[in-house]
This record gives sequence, C-alpha cells and structure tokens, in this order.
Amino acid sequence: MQRSAGILLPISSLPSKYGIGCFDKAAYAFVDFLKESGQSYWQILPLGPTSYGDSPYQSFSTFAGNPYFISLDALCEEQLLTQEECKAAALPDTDSIDYSGLYEERYALLKKAYRRMGDDNAVSEFAASQPWLKDYALFMALKDHFGGVSWEHWDEDIRLRKEDVLEHWSEQLAEGIGFYQFLQYQFFRQWNKLKTYANANGIRIIGDIPIYVAFDSADAWANPKLFQLDETGLPKAVAGCPPDGFAADGQLWGNPLYDWTYHKQTGYAWWIERLRQCFALYDVVRIDHFRGFDEYYAIPYGDKTAKNGHWEQGPGMDLFRAVEAALGKREVIAEDLGFMTDSVRQLVRDSGFPNMKVLEFAFDSRDTGSRNDYLPHNYNENCVAYTGTHDNQTITAWFQTITDEERSMAREYLCDEFTPDKKLHKVFISLIMRSRAKLCIIPMQDWLGLDDKSRINVPSTVGTNWKWRLLPTDLSDTLKEEIFKTTQIYGRMQ
Repeated sequence: MQRSAGILLPISSLPSKYGIGCFDKAAYAFVDFLKESGQSYWQILPLGPTSYGDSPYQSFSTFAGNPYFISLDALCEEQLLTQEECKAAALPDTDSIDYSGLYEERYALLKKAYRRMGDDNAVSEFAASQPWLKDYALFMALKDHFGGVSWEHWDEDIRLRKEDVLEHWSEQLAEGIGFYQFLQYQFFRQWNKLKTYANANGIRIIGDIPIYVAFDSADAWANPKLFQLDETGLPKAVAGCPPDGFAADGQLWGNPLYDWTYHKQTGYAWWIERLRQCFALYDVVRIDHFRGFDEYYAIPYGDKTAKNGHWEQGPGMDLFRAVEAALGKREVIAEDLGFMTDSVRQLVRDSGFPNMKVLEFAFDSRDTGSRNDYLPHNYNENCVAYTGTHDNQTITAWFQTITDEERSMAREYLCDEFTPDKKLHKVFISLIMRSRAKLCIIPMQDWLGLDDKSRINVPSTVGTNWKWRLLPTDLSDTLKEEIFKTTQIYGRMQ
C-alpha cells in the first residue's frame, strides 16, 4: 500500500432517481469524480441485504448482495422493465432514504423483471457456482411465506431443517427461490461491472465486513454448528460490548457468537470461504470489531442489557494463519477502535494488518498525554487515518459539540486560533493528510463540511440511521479541485 488517499461513501448514499444509491450512472460518475480528484480508494459499507433497522451490519446473509443496489435502468436496457415502469419508480431527489417505501414497491418491480426473464441458463449457472445461494434463496422464500418473522418462529420441522421438510419446501417455493437467485445474479453481475470500471480507472475498492452475522440470517439457520446455539436453535449467548463511559448499560448487539472450537476443527473452512468471496468483491477488506478475534464479549441470551457479559478467548492468529495458507497474503484493515488491551495490540502487530486512527478520538480531555495514539504525530506508516467513520459525528458537528476545553486542545494542536469553526473541517482534513499514515480516508460528509444531519449512524439507536444521501449538486467541480489540490500537496497522488 503506497501513500495515498480515498473517500468513504456507502453505495446507498450515492445520488439516484430511485430513492437509494445503486449501481447506475451515478456510481460510475462517482468513480470518475474520485479519479479526477486524485483519489486511489473508494471505501464502502457492507453490501449485504439489510434486515429490520436497515443496518448493513445486520444482514440476512454474509454472502448475498443487497437487491436495492440493482440498477433499474440496467434492467430496462435488458428489456426486463419498461421505461414507463422505471419512470413510475422514480422518487424525488432528497438527502434521505425512505426504506419503508422501497420495501413496499421495489420488490414488486423486481418480480416483474424476474418473470420476464423466465428460465435462463446464466442464472442457473450462477446459482450452481455459489454454494451459499441454495440455502439463502430458500431462507428468503421461507421468510416471505412465514410473513417475514425471524426463523426461530417458523414451524419446528423447517426451523430445525429436517431433510424431507427441506425438500418439500424447496418444491413448494420454487418460484420464490428462483426470484432470489435472479436477484443475486443481477446484483453480482452489476457490481462486478462497476468494480472492473473502478479498477480500470485506478480506483481500488475497500469493502467492509462485520465480524458477526445476524441471528435472523441464512448463515445462522443453515449452519447452526458454526455458532453457540442450543438444541432448539436459540443462542446460548450473544455479542456486544461491556458498559463504559459512553454507554452505562454497554451495547447489546444480539448477534450469535461463533463456536470457535468447531471452526478450528474444520480448519476455519467457513471463514476462508467468507473471505475468499470478500476478496473477489473488494480489493481491500476492512474487518469490523477486530478485537473480537482476540477476546469476545459474551452476554447471556435474553438479557436486556450488556451488564452481565464476560470475556471469552477468541481464535487469535490461528485463524489468520489458516486464511493466509488458503488464500495467500491479502490486504486487510483491522478495525481496532474502542478499548484496547495489550493482547489485542499484539494481535494487530502479529497480523501485520494496518489499523485505524480516528482524529475525533485525539482530543478527548480524559486522555491528554503525548502518547495518545490518535494524535497525528503519533501515527506510524502502517495505519489508515480517518477524520471519522460512519459511526462518528461529522468532523464539523463533532467540533461544535465537544467541550470548551477540548476545542481549546484542538485549536492549540492545530496552532490555529483564527479559522471560523464552519471552515475547520478543511484544517482537520489537512492535519491527517500530512501525517505518516500510508492511507488517509475522508468521509464524503467531511469534505463537504456537513453537520450531523448527514451522519450515517448513531450506535445503539434505531430509526434515523443509514439514510443520508448525496444530492447530485454536491459533487461540484470546485470540490473536486479542492480535494485534488489537498491530495497533491501532501504527496498522496498515485
């Protein structure tokens, strides 16, 4: 990885006339924008189909792609949809995604495209090449049949995957299964075309995977031995984070925990296949909650808070040695944010993966020592520097909401007393761009100097997250020139 820069922008946040970002002309235009502004990387969020709450970190499958990202215009070009149908699906350009509206209308339109395509060898060949797709398509067809409820509420015989019952439902739900296979065929075909275009223009894709999968997922239903589930299929314990200064009750994520003993017995086969697919989709993979591979926090299933959890030992380097033996050396970014122990730091060092430095963490009044890892003068080369991530405030909103003491600390560090607050986002960007970090990633909202109305996610909350979108007018020539100049000044052009 050479000294370079990139921009963080989820696919869902791209401009689009269809209510959510997708693999249409706007995505290709954004690749052009990245190239012309001197960037080398486009970092996105997980691409999986989202479940309730719309979080890409809680997906119905760790292998499948989000059908909302399928370009309707591309389906129209294939004559699977008509111009009139696409025009009727258009939505006003706003800076927010209406997920409920999408759910009500988008799948009905995609089913029209599926029925018009009919039996197609290309879809069948694709389905046969993806071992995970049989279970996923059946899982989604069953969810539709059972009214969308989580799989632990299905009839016991199919919930526990009795062989004759699986065969019965596979026959009964053949059309639904075919529909979900069609969606994945279209998703992967369109994504691969976009990625090929990005790579041809010198833009590498940084993908993002959660360490855990959702309980209500094809992964947990089809592969219960991979997880700490009891004989009825319910979790014995679930994932989260312990209480801290930011969350008195801790964070209760609810994901099933891995049975690492079983994974080791299989040679980590599932993880190898998961990462194999990731490296087919992305050039670099950011693994969320990397510390969970050292130790993971186990909360008793059914608890309402994370207070009663405890730490368990993770697989450590044993997993990554197995992955490297199977896949070779690959580029990974270790998301090591949060409370770090010496053993986690050692795991990051042993892996050799670059870790993350977030500027917003540098001016916490509770950590004023010169050895603060998030102060840019302490960055080493083997890290990726961010002003903030999708889980943070925008840099503009952050500076407005920290304490007077912390604002003074930041101003003193910047040696800047005069720049108006509303323009300080440019100074903070320049600060990390000049650091030693080999790679610097700036969220699109920070280049635009936006406030928290554009924030992607507030952890442990629901209802307002994952909705922000760019407007077509945001990607101006003036902004492009500003990004190019900053990138050039600090030697991050490739």
